[in-house]
Amino acid sequence: MENNIITKVEIQKKNKDRVNIFVDDEFAFACSAELVYKYSLFKNKHIDFEYISDVINEDNYIKAKNRALRILEKCIKTEKEVKERLIKLGYSDDTAERVLKFLKEYDFINDKKYAKMFIKEKILKEGRNKIRFELLKKGVPEEIIQNEIDLIECEEEKNSAFELAEKRYKVLKKLETNDSKIYKKLFNYLVRRGYEYNDIKNILKDILKEDEELY
Repeated sequence: MENNIITKVEIQKKNKDRVNIFVDDEFAFACSAELVYKYSLFKNKHIDFEYISDVINEDNYIKAKNRALRILEKCIKTEKEVKERLIKLGYSDDTAERVLKFLKEYDFINDKKYAKMFIKEKILKEGRNKIRFELLKKGVPEEIIQNEIDLIECEEEKNSAFELAEKRYKVLKKLETNDSKIYKKLFNYLVRRGYEYNDIKNILKDILKEDEELY
C-alpha cells in the first residue's frame, strides 16, 4: 500500500451485509457494511495499518456476536459453553469476552436462570450430586449452583428417586434371584444418579419392605 488511500468500496455480491475495501486499487480487507459508516470508510479516505486493524477487530466482534446469537437461538447455553464455542471457531479470547459482556447485558445468557431451568428438568431423574457435577462441568459458578440446589424440595427429590428405584427393582427381579445382588445393583444405580447415600438406604429399605409385604 503506497498511498494508503481507499479507492473503492464494493458491496459483496453473495452477502449484501458485507463490503470489500480496496486501498490503492488493491483489495485490502472485507468488513460488515455497518462499519463503513462507523469508521468512515469512504473513497479517497487516507487509512493506515493501525486503523485497518481496528476495523478488522470490530468486524470480528460483530461476526462473533452474530454467531453467538445463532448458537443461542438453537439452545440455551452457559457463559462457559458459549465462550468455548467461540474460541473453537477461531475467535480471540478478548473478542469472546466482549461478546459475553454483550450477551449478559441483554440477558441472552444468564447462568442463574440456566441452573434453575436445568435443575427443574433434571430433578425428576437425577439427584443433587449428579446435577451439581453436571452444572460445574458447564461452568456454572459453585455459589449459584449451591443456592439453586438449596431450593430443591427434599421430598420431591426423594419421591423421584423412589420411583426410579422402584422401576429398576421390577426389572432386576426378573433377571436376578439373589436379593443381595439386587440390593447392590440398585444401590449403585442410585449412586450413579447422584442421590445421597442415606436417602438411598432408606429408599431401598422401603422398596424391599413393600415387596416382602406383597408375598
